[in-house]
Amino acid sequence: MTLARLAELHGVAPSYSPSPGRTVRAPDAALVAVLAALGVDARTPESVRDALAARETEGKERLLPPTVVLWSGEPAPAWARDLPEGVTLRLVTEEGERVDDWQPPGTVPLGVHRLRATTPEGTAADAHLIVAPPRVRTPGERTYGLLVQLYSLLSARSWGMGDLGDLADLAAWAGRTAGAGFIQVNPLHAAVPGGEGPTDPSPYRPSSRRFPDPVHLRVEDVPEYAYLPDADRDRVRELLAEAARLRDGVLREGALIDRDAVWDLKRRALDLVLRVPLSPGRRAAYWDFLAEQGTDLERHATWCALAERHGPDWHTWPEPLRDPASPETARAGTELRDRVDFHSRLAWLTDAQLAAAQRAARDAGMPVGLVHDLAVGVHPAGADAWAQRHIVAEGMSIGAPPDAFNSRGQDWGLPPWRPDRLAQAGYAPYRALLRGLFAHAGAVRIDHVMGLFRLWWVPAGQPPTEGTYVRYDAEAMLAVLSLEAHRAGALVIGEDLGTVEPGVREALGARGVLGTSVLWFERDWEGTGRPVPPERWRTDCVATATTHDLPSTAARLTGDHVRLRDRLGLLGQPLEKEEAEAAAEVAEWTALFARLGLLPGGGGEGLCEEEEIRAVHRFLLLTPARMIGVWLPDAVGDRRPQNLPGTWDQYPNWRLPIADPTGRPVTFEELTASPRAHALLGVLKAGLPRTAPPGARPV
Repeated sequence: MTLARLAELHGVAPSYSPSPGRTVRAPDAALVAVLAALGVDARTPESVRDALAARETEGKERLLPPTVVLWSGEPAPAWARDLPEGVTLRLVTEEGERVDDWQPPGTVPLGVHRLRATTPEGTAADAHLIVAPPRVRTPGERTYGLLVQLYSLLSARSWGMGDLGDLADLAAWAGRTAGAGFIQVNPLHAAVPGGEGPTDPSPYRPSSRRFPDPVHLRVEDVPEYAYLPDADRDRVRELLAEAARLRDGVLREGALIDRDAVWDLKRRALDLVLRVPLSPGRRAAYWDFLAEQGTDLERHATWCALAERHGPDWHTWPEPLRDPASPETARAGTELRDRVDFHSRLAWLTDAQLAAAQRAARDAGMPVGLVHDLAVGVHPAGADAWAQRHIVAEGMSIGAPPDAFNSRGQDWGLPPWRPDRLAQAGYAPYRALLRGLFAHAGAVRIDHVMGLFRLWWVPAGQPPTEGTYVRYDAEAMLAVLSLEAHRAGALVIGEDLGTVEPGVREALGARGVLGTSVLWFERDWEGTGRPVPPERWRTDCVATATTHDLPSTAARLTGDHVRLRDRLGLLGQPLEKEEAEAAAEVAEWTALFARLGLLPGGGGEGLCEEEEIRAVHRFLLLTPARMIGVWLPDAVGDRRPQNLPGTWDQYPNWRLPIADPTGRPVTFEELTASPRAHALLGVLKAGLPRTAPPGARPV
C-alpha cells in the first residue's frame, strides 16, 4: 500500500478499470519503473518510505503548484481559496505589468503570467498562471467538410504524392463548387528520415509535431523557383520529368506512394532553388520567421543537419551530440550552419504554403477552412524527442491497456511528456506546439484527446499489459488549449473514440471541445444495442461515416473489409461467421435508413452501395451534429483502407492513392469531374446550404 500511495501522489495509477465494475491492479514492477522515469526511487521498501515522506512534506509546505489555472470570468479556483492566511500574491503579466497584492480572480488579461506567493514570514513560491477563456468557440453554423489523407490525393502536378499545392486547390474547389466548410487533413508533421531503410510512412509517428514536413512543398510555388539560372532550371526540369514518372507509376501502374523517392527528388530540386538569393523583402520576412520561432526552430534544423551527418537516430550519435544544449552540439551547429539554414528555410517555405492553403480555403467561403491533425506523440529517434529530452520520460512509451478489442494491449512506441516537467515549464512546449498548428488552421483535431487527462505508459522491454496510467493536469492542458485556440480564433475537435474514462467527455464538452462520432459505433450499448436514431446523437461533435483507421463506407457496406482481413489472417472467427455478423450490422443500419425514407424506393433488393453511401450521409444530416465529415475516398467508392491497424508489412498502410471501387487510382482532376462524387457532395450541399462566394458554381 505504501508503493501505491507513493504512486498516487505522483499521478501514477496503482490500478485501472477496463470496464465498469472491474478493477485491475498495476504490476508493482510497472509502478517502480514509471516512478523512476519521473525521477522517484521506489526500488526498495526504504526508498519508497523516504520518497513518500518527502512527497508528503512537499505537499504540506508547498504554497503553490508550479502551474495554476484561472478561467476568465469564473470564481476563484481552489488553489487560491486554499492559500494560508496572510499570504500575498504578486502578479507579473506576459507584457511585464506588475500587480502587487493581487486578489484572485481579480482582473487579469488572458495569457500565461508569473505569480509569486509570499508568507508573512517571507517564504516565497513562484508559479506560472494560465488565464484562459472558459470555452473554445464553437461553429457559428452547421457545416460539412472533407476528410483526406493529403499524400493520397495526387493531381497532374503532384510529385508522386499529394502536396500543399493540391491542398490549396482542393480547398478552393470544395468551397466554391461543393459548398464545403472545411478540409480535415492527416498530420503534416515532419517525419524521421529513413536512413538506410525506408521512412516510417505513418503520419502519426513523426519526428516533430512542432514543424511541418517539407515533403509537402510544391516546389514550383516557391517564389525563388522563377529566378533559377538556366542551367539549374534545366536540371530541375529533369527532376520534374522523374517526378512525373513516379506519379504515373502510382496512378497507372499500381505502384505504391513512395515518400522517400518523392523527397529525394524534391530535396535535390530545393537544393538548387534555395541557392537563389532572397530579395530584400523576402529576406526580412525570413528573418522575422527565425525570430518568431526562436530556439525551437534552431534545434529542429540542427537535428536535421546532424541527422544528415550521423544518421536519423540520435541515440547512436556521438555522446556529446545527444544533448541539444551541449557545447559540442553548439559547435557542430556552427560547422553545419549552411545545412541548418537550409532546413530553417524549408520550415519557412512550408509554413508559407500552409498559410496559402488556408487563405485559399477562406477565400472560397469556408467558415472553418483547414483542420490540422495533432498526433498523440513523436518518434523516439526524432527531432522533438532530442530537443525536449528534459521533458520526455526516457524508457517509456505510450499505448493502451488490454480491452475487449485487443487482449494484449497496445504499445505505440511514442515517448510521453513528463507531466511534472511540463508543469515546471508552464507548459511551454505544449503551448508552442499548439501555436504552430493553429497558425494556419480554422480548427485542430487532437488525436486520442483522452491523453490530455491520462496516458498509458509502458516501460521499455515490457509488453503493454505491464504498463499503467499516468495522469496529467487536465485543467492546465485544457486551459492552454483554450487559450491558444482563442488567440487563433479556431475550433478544437477531440478524437474521443473507444474506451473513455468517465467524466472526460463531459469535461471536454464543458470547455467547448467538439467530440467525434462515427456512425457504426453509435449504438445503444447500455440498452438494446441497436443503432442510435439521429435525434439522439450529440450536438457538439463532428459526425462521420468512417475514419482513416476504419474501413471505407463502401467496404463496410459490401463486406470487403472482412474479406481483406481474412486474406491477411487477421480474423478471430471463421470467415462465414464474421461475414454474417458484419452483414447483420449493416442490415440494421440500412433498415433504419429505409424507415427514415433515406433510401430510393424505400430500399429493398437491387440497391447499389453508391445509393447506400448517399443514404448514410443523409442520415448524418438528420443528426444535430455541428460538423459533418465526408471521407473523400467515399466520394468515388474506394474500398481500400488507408490504414489497417494491427498490420505492418502485410498491408501498404499510408501508401495508397485514392481509388475507385475497382482499385484504379483516381486523380484529383478525375475526382472533381466524377458524377458519383458530385452526387454525394450534392447531398451535403443541399442539406447544409450556405452563402456561396463570388463566382461559385453549383455541384
